[in-house]
Amino acid sequence: MYASHEDIGYDFGDDSKVGSKPIKPNPNVDGGWAWMIVLSSFLVHILIMGSQMALGILNIEWLEEFNQSRGLTAWVSSLSMGITLIVGPFIGLFISMCGCRKTAIIGGILNALGWILSAYASSVHYLFLTFGVTAGVGSGMVYLPAVVMVGHYFQKRRALAQGLSTTGTGFGAFLMTALLKYLCTEFGWRNTMFIQGAISLNLCVCGALMRPLSPKDIVSEKYVVRSNSEDNQAKALSHSAETIKSNGVLSEEPEKKEEATNEEVLDSVQHIDIGGKSGSGRSMYGLRILKTVSQLTVTVRKGFAIWYSSYFGAASLFTNRVFVAFIIWALFAYSSFVIPFIHLPEIVKQYKLSSQNNLFPLTSIIAIVHIFGKVILGIISDLPCISTWNVFLMANFTLVTCILTLPLMQTYISLAVVCAVIGFSSGYFSLMPVVTEDLVGTKHLANAYGIIICANGISALFGPPFAGWIYDITQKYDFSFYISGLLYMVGIVFLLIQPCIQKKQPREKSTEEAQL
Repeated sequence: MYASHEDIGYDFGDDSKVGSKPIKPNPNVDGGWAWMIVLSSFLVHILIMGSQMALGILNIEWLEEFNQSRGLTAWVSSLSMGITLIVGPFIGLFISMCGCRKTAIIGGILNALGWILSAYASSVHYLFLTFGVTAGVGSGMVYLPAVVMVGHYFQKRRALAQGLSTTGTGFGAFLMTALLKYLCTEFGWRNTMFIQGAISLNLCVCGALMRPLSPKDIVSEKYVVRSNSEDNQAKALSHSAETIKSNGVLSEEPEKKEEATNEEVLDSVQHIDIGGKSGSGRSMYGLRILKTVSQLTVTVRKGFAIWYSSYFGAASLFTNRVFVAFIIWALFAYSSFVIPFIHLPEIVKQYKLSSQNNLFPLTSIIAIVHIFGKVILGIISDLPCISTWNVFLMANFTLVTCILTLPLMQTYISLAVVCAVIGFSSGYFSLMPVVTEDLVGTKHLANAYGIIICANGISALFGPPFAGWIYDITQKYDFSFYISGLLYMVGIVFLLIQPCIQKKQPREKSTEEAQL
């Protein structure tokens, strides 16, 4: 598995420095408050992802209320789900400036506001703005910090922690579906939006639980030594992360210079404050406001500089070829998971299996097994002799194979077996933050993972309509699975090719140096 120096504690320039800086570990890393972070993230997944998975209940109500086409009405839930992920890079800017806790609390308020304003909807287009955009942006502001904080608090058991927290999506799908169905029956869909908005305020509580680690604790993660098997693979594939460092992304010298400049600004304001103590109370109040504004300006400038350099600077994350391949993979992967949920009911009708599917829906099989897949794959990935990267690839290969073979299954039993495998192998979603962190390091996890979920959001937003367009042309659902599966395979091939290229580069360089 590829990894950055921050993660495995190796300085490849000097092997003698391995583990040479023992630091007393924080009891809250891999234990203590870290499990409260997992609980917070678990609840976030229930309230956000679980609610979005249950939007089919509200979609029926909106169809009856506004008498619009199914395609137009479906864009409300698609916008909410897509924007939650697409805004990832911009949420990374908020995290750089405000931190995960404040970002999540603001997002919780915005999400609740979106639900409440949607209760006054007079048209579907009104819902586009209030529910699709407002609630969607709020969801994104809570979702990304929830994933990033788990990565900050866990080092040895990251895959298990991410797996446990993301199971909230599966539990939430069942809980929120039952809750929304009950509320709509008893109180109507408008009052349901009010009640759900009040429930969504609990996201602010989840955000408050995201207590930030001190910089010292985050830096100490550099010196955590992993197993020998992972270390050997890290040395071989760490050149992707090394590329970023050589180009200056991980360099802290510009930040130090900027911090020195910022401190000078604050010191000058403090001197003015001290010198003006003899002045009137109004002048002192004005100086305090000036000091607060100066501190806020410093924080914003510093956060924006980090965010900008990560995305658009000369030494951005995009100089990492494996990371770019990871983005290409993400563009095709998520739609391949979403499409079965959309088209399976139609396939069941086509094969006249509705009676059996009504007893135990195939989509429910995927959702239930998906929960276990996340936890089990997380446990396997944390084993000392297992590479997270290899588990991630194997799960991807299994899923794409099932996507390609699903249209060939024409009995309920065979479809159920394939759906169960799809649910289990799609548990690799819990490994995505772990793989991203191993590639770019904990420091850049928020910005890097923001790009990854943005790619997933684009896939979720445009994948299902694309599959519907394919059906309109061919009048068959089979081609939707085949085309999405082939595109998914292209993304996996990119993941396989780039690490091989990264392996060859240092060898070629050493040969040239030997000739010189």
